Amino acid sequence: MTDKRHISEEDLALYAMQALAREEMEAARAHVSECDACRGQLAEISGDLAMVAMSVEQQPVPSGARQRLMDRIAAEPNAAAPAQDSHPTRVPDLAVVRKKKSRASWTWVPWAAVAALLILSANLFIRIKFLDQQLEMQNTLLAARNAENARAHAVLDVLTAADAQHIVLTAGKTPPAPTARAVYLASRGSLVLEASNMQALPPEKTYELWVIPTSGAPIPAGTFRPDPAGSGSVVLPHIPPGLSAKAFGITVENAGGSDTPTLPIVLAGSATAGE
Repeated sequence: MTDKRHISEEDLALYAMQALAREEMEAARAHVSECDACRGQLAEISGDLAMVAMSVEQQPVPSGARQRLMDRIAAEPNAAAPAQDSHPTRVPDLAVVRKKKSRASWTWVPWAAVAALLILSANLFIRIKFLDQQLEMQNTLLAARNAENARAHAVLDVLTAADAQHIVLTAGKTPPAPTARAVYLASRGSLVLEASNMQALPPEKTYELWVIPTSGAPIPAGTFRPDPAGSGSVVLPHIPPGLSAKAFGITVENAGGSDTPTLPIVLAGSATAGE
């Protein structure tokens, strides 16, 4: 409502939110400084705006605000008296021009809350992404350790199995005689070989272990090169489970190994021999 003496409630709300044009702000400020009624209504509107700002959801000015203002004006002793010259300042009628602007100005409160929620959501997303990467790294390390533990258990099972065959591979009597000891678990196709006193080989050569089955051609079971002390090993090569072996042998092959053994066999041992 706008008359010749007071500022409308809508324009007072825009004034409280600093949403009027500069000229209108100056005129309203001058009027409020002299008008007790408008100053009191502005205080109530400012309080209502503070309540709205503390809420995430949009909350309009309480519906009783206008009625409280009208009741207060009616209670004033000179409310019905004719206008005097004590208020020479005339405030432009802003109700019609600013009505839509007043309604639109309330929307800043929920949009501020939405912006805050977007910033919080972005921070949470970055944190979750970092935690996912950390979890993936931990899972990778755990998988590697589990694989190492599984391999260690497999070696231990071969060495301690009651039905494993223990074979000693020997050469001639010339000291120090190269020897190799193999432990073979046919049911799992698992084999562990430890060789000692092996002679050094040229860089283009390697030792290769062979499984000689009860029937069929010899099967390659891994290569090794001895260290300076003459020691070497083959641990858990790929052998089909259930392969019945009658003997084992070691030959000298070209680097990378061979599909068929090259004579002579430098070490050999029967699968039926004891330790």
